[in-house]
Amino acid sequence: MKKVILLLVFFLVALGMQAQNSKQSNFGIKGGYNLAAVSYDGDTETGQRHGFHLGIYGESFVSTSFAVQLEVLYSQQGFEIEDDSGTFTQKLNYINLPLMFKGYASKNFFLEAGPQIGLAISHKEEFDSGINFFDTSSEFDPNSFDWGVNFGGGFKTDTGFSLGVRYHLGLGDIYDEGAPKNRVWMFSVGFDL
Repeated sequence: MKKVILLLVFFLVALGMQAQNSKQSNFGIKGGYNLAAVSYDGDTETGQRHGFHLGIYGESFVSTSFAVQLEVLYSQQGFEIEDDSGTFTQKLNYINLPLMFKGYASKNFFLEAGPQIGLAISHKEEFDSGINFFDTSSEFDPNSFDWGVNFGGGFKTDTGFSLGVRYHLGLGDIYDEGAPKNRVWMFSVGFDL
């Protein structure tokens, strides 16, 4: 998997070098705020975990109004469940690789959609009951691979500054029981380099 990530980073750097010679392509950094939850059995959704995402992107224009954007993002996801006994938080952290197809409805406004794959790189469970002797030794091991689709839109200035919002609809099961799937709202700021 490290070779795949290194290959993608190399691709993004090459795309960024091309962007220096062309107004049709660019390379940059982005980051922002996540509101993550999990949908169980397609019926119920957990409470949201607050987190962030940070990464790099390469955008290449196919025409004046259509672009393809590849990203490599670190993303804090997971969920929170609160009841009378306390708050359970599942912290799932991913390296995500979205491939977004962007249509520019005007010079600066865009809509985007595309697939995403993710690799879970860490997880941690926390239970806050207000009582120090509660046992939190049991772990819930997530599947290491995740996939889904993204939908979103945003605004990008002529200088390369962008604001965007995206919804990730996870299609892969996080755990083997209950068919839990990631649901993430992402609010981003990006800068072309």
